[in-house]
Amino acid sequence: MKIDDLERKLKTPQAPCVVDVRSGMEFRSGHIPGAVHAPLLSILLRRVRLPQARETLLLLTCEHGPRAQLVKSVLGLFGYRNLDLLEGHMSAWRKAGLPME
Repeated sequence: MKIDDLERKLKTPQAPCVVDVRSGMEFRSGHIPGAVHAPLLSILLRRVRLPQARETLLLLTCEHGPRAQLVKSVLGLFGYRNLDLLEGHMSAWRKAGLPME
């Protein structure tokens, strides 16, 4: 998903569940408003509350892409079928000057 599409969708009731897979320090330094913090280890240990409905759109992001791609594969193994990656990831979101919390 392109960052401008996400920015627009975040303002609607149909906003995707944004899943930020970066480290705690990276997440605390700024993240997309409403994002769920879900590093890979927390997902593997099932310590993250993700939507129970496996068809819910999960939009995955990390800083540059590799961690989000890995988590996409893992969540696919867990039965999630509606997974997407944020184009450009957090580096592009930040560079565009979009809102962060």
